[in-house]
Amino acid sequence: MPIIRNMDSSDQVRHLWRTADAVCFDVDSTVIMDEAIDEMAKYCGKGDAVAALTKEAMKGSMNFREALAMRLNIIKPSVSQIKSFLQNEPARLSPRIKELVEELHKRRIPVYLISGGFRVLIQPIAQELNIPIQNVYANRLKFYFNGEYAGFDEDEPTSRQGGKGEVIKMLKKTHRYNSIVLIGDGATDLEACPPADAFIGFGGNVVREEVRSRAKWFVSDFKELIDAL
Repeated sequence: MPIIRNMDSSDQVRHLWRTADAVCFDVDSTVIMDEAIDEMAKYCGKGDAVAALTKEAMKGSMNFREALAMRLNIIKPSVSQIKSFLQNEPARLSPRIKELVEELHKRRIPVYLISGGFRVLIQPIAQELNIPIQNVYANRLKFYFNGEYAGFDEDEPTSRQGGKGEVIKMLKKTHRYNSIVLIGDGATDLEACPPADAFIGFGGNVVREEVRSRAKWFVSDFKELIDAL
């Protein structure tokens, strides 16, 4: 991480925000207003059981992969259910996220989406924000030939604890970024700094006390980040 002298920790994060080589966003409850797995579970009639597990997973109180597998085994989403869900329940973008991403793109700052959610649900969001599909790092669902749920790809780093940090390390190595800023609402985002050079906590949709108390910069409106560029 670049050494910035004569600044307090909050000022350091703000400086890194203005000078970042790349910006990474969490997706659920950050880029979008909801937790997509919870919304998909509701759509499939399994909402209550999955929401309880999501809440525990976001606190960091259970192993991420275990929580992911447990939730998916409850939902067992088929290809047809996912297509129907995407068509009938499109994701709700968080206020001003589109403007923020547009501003970063104007400044030629690459934007990445790193999520413990599912690529098939995130790709339409990336398209809406003009983020290249190759800049999406998320989990892949697997299906049998008949379209029924068959599990998830355990080789994806985002399917395990610490996976977001692994993705950020890879981005630094591949693209030679000196500084990456990560923005997110949950414990899995907080733990990815380092290797992220700065973490900005987001509470515009839900405030997680651990994140709010430990983030050196915590915002509730993306306008604050736009204004700080």
